[in-house]
Amino acid sequence: MAAVTTELTTAPAAQPSGLRTRTARRTKIFRAVLFVPFALFFAVPLIALVEFSTRSTDLSGPRTLEYWRAIGDNPALLTALRDSLLLAVITSVVALLLLVPTMVWVRLRLPKLRRVVEFLCLLPLTIPALVLVVGWGPIYLWIAYFTPNKYDSSPVVLFFAYVILVMPYMYRSLDAGLQAIDVRTLSEAARSLGAGWFTVMLRVILPNIVSAVLNASLLSVALVLGEFTVASLLNYDNLQVAINQQAQSSVGVSVALAAASLIFVFVLLFALSFLGRKRRRPAAVVQLEEK
Repeated sequence: MAAVTTELTTAPAAQPSGLRTRTARRTKIFRAVLFVPFALFFAVPLIALVEFSTRSTDLSGPRTLEYWRAIGDNPALLTALRDSLLLAVITSVVALLLLVPTMVWVRLRLPKLRRVVEFLCLLPLTIPALVLVVGWGPIYLWIAYFTPNKYDSSPVVLFFAYVILVMPYMYRSLDAGLQAIDVRTLSEAARSLGAGWFTVMLRVILPNIVSAVLNASLLSVALVLGEFTVASLLNYDNLQVAINQQAQSSVGVSVALAAASLIFVFVLLFALSFLGRKRRRPAAVVQLEEK
């Protein structure tokens, strides 16, 4: 009787475990099958860029890094690269400072306005960049008029426009992160313990959406480093405009700089994936220990 009881109590627990194992195995196979074509889709153009940028000038000699070394010898390219990196950082910080508090406040106090905020944040996706530039043109004329002479031609002032361009992508990433946590419960618990709204935002909400914030920042950096239309039409020399101008005199140098920018974005992407996995691992370990 005891053996029958033991068998009845242990058999149902073994079946879900085997089912989970088969599901996990199928998921890994499915991911591997999808990873190969996607990896080729991104890797082949990057390898082609590196291969072209390392060719010798006579096309028959050995591989050379002449074009890559020429990047450091070109002050215009280095200035455009520096300004674009600074512009990416400023755009990411300003967009996060605008979106994160607004989205949290709407979820807590004004839930009826959530659709309105979502519509406004996604609106730049439906408006062509050319139309946006027509509206931004007079604004940037005033910006150039009131800024000092050493800053009037710097592409850093484009962060006003780029914050609007990155809003749809950052909103989606932050919204996914906020949906994964109970913002109301966390904020009410912190407020009941005497925490102010700044403390709630900085020490309670933000640590729980770090992965979403990093994803949003990466999307912002990728968009800023790859944006050409707005900067070109507003006559600012960012990285992509400098690459286009360099291609008119030396295609190899422009290709090398384009490959370097893509490698930089891919390195950021992989660093972000490992960082997110490292942050999620302790929670999984705790759940396994509890089981």
